[in-house]
Order: sequence, then C-alpha cells, then structure tokens
Amino acid sequence: MDNIYEIKNLSVHYGAFQALDNIEMTILKNKVTALIGPSGCGKSTFLRCLNRMNDLIDNAVVTGDIRFKDDTKDIAKVNPIELRKKVGMVFQKPNPFPMSIYENVAYGPKRQGEKDKKKLDEIVIRSLKQAALYDEVKDDLKKPALSLSGGQQQRLCIARALALEPEVLLMDEPTSALDPIATQRIEDLIAELKKHYTIIIVTHSMQQAARISDYTAFFYMGELREFDTTNRIFTNPSLKQTEDYVTGRFG
Repeated sequence: MDNIYEIKNLSVHYGAFQALDNIEMTILKNKVTALIGPSGCGKSTFLRCLNRMNDLIDNAVVTGDIRFKDDTKDIAKVNPIELRKKVGMVFQKPNPFPMSIYENVAYGPKRQGEKDKKKLDEIVIRSLKQAALYDEVKDDLKKPALSLSGGQQQRLCIARALALEPEVLLMDEPTSALDPIATQRIEDLIAELKKHYTIIIVTHSMQQAARISDYTAFFYMGELREFDTTNRIFTNPSLKQTEDYVTGRFG
C-alpha cells in the first residue's frame, strides 16, 4: 500500500508549552485515519502540521520531518500555498463565505486563475456532486450559502475543498456541530470519498472513529500512544490506557 505521509520526530511547541512530542507515523493513501484522544492532547495540532496551518500561529515552533508522498523534501521546505492545494481542510464549524453557493465552490479555482465560465461550471457541479449536495441545491446555486442548514453548509465546505482537486482531506471534528441525521450524511460521504482521497479526521466520538476509519491514532498529553488498524485499537489494543479511553473509562 502507498504511503501519503511519512512523519518522523515531529514536535510542536506553542511558546513554552509542548503540544506534540516526537511523533512518528505513516499515513496510507486512500484510507481514513482517525485521530482520537482527550481534549488538549495534540490531535488538532497534529492535523494542522499536515498542511502547515501552524505557520499561521505566531508562537508555534514545529520541528521534525514530514514527507508528503514521494517528495524528498520535508514539507517545511515546500511552498505552503502549493501544499494546501493538495491538502484541503474542513473545520469543526461550517464556515461558508458570505456569497452564493456557486461562488463558494468556484472561489478556489478562481483564485488559482481559472476564468473559463464553462470550466468553472463543471468544477462546481462535480464538487457539489462529490459532496452529495448537488441534488439539494442545483436549482438554487445563486442562493446565499449562509441560508443553508448546518449539515448542508458543512457539505458545501467539503465541496469547496474538493474544487481544488486535493489528494488529502483533513477534517477537524467535522460533525461536532451537527445533528445525528446530518452527521450520518457526512459519514456516508466520507466512506464514498475515500475511494478518491485520503482522509484524516479528528473526532471525539469513539463510535464515529469505529464506524468510519481504517486506522486509528490514540494521542495523550502530546504523545502518540498507539497507532494501528481501527479494528485492533477497538478490540485488542496493546495498551490498557488505549482500552480505557476507547471504552469510555476516562477522557
């Protein structure tokens, strides 16, 4: 199986606070990897390392080595804008831009210089279909994105990320602000998207991690305590601490 990320000796400090300590991990292509662990354990910090979002935090210092695909360079030496084209991100709360549904999805390609209306139309339709939203909005593409429901807004944000044709989709608790029905739609969507994309998702829901992921990484106090197939983590983990966390004894 192909690796999409090779991570070695990754540590992150925010000022004097150490958020991640010496993380080593290999992430496989076209798989869903769930990041679990108590609040403040480093999951979101780790996720932000994968597309260099920590660059935007003033006092963040990232050390170690992250290789993306077959690149011989650490991603710290890659243009972050180029990297973020390949590594899209969806946040905890849906954050559509205050513009139409169409303009939200077309925004990235337009910023990349795409001016051809026919091509933009194709990108918007393809991305909305991939995000399982097209049938609900196809007659209302000029409608303000902020008039959509929370679940629809989150799928729109996924479509916006997909419009740039990334290889990886990072998701930081994408369903935590959604109701159970909208959550189910996003989970079904993730199962469909992994045929074409690698997905790395932070989740606080053990049930969600068990349902949707192929691999699970358990973080605790800035350390990667255990990383294995999801089946192994949830049925026969190596550490008692992992077992205690996934069975709800702490966290």
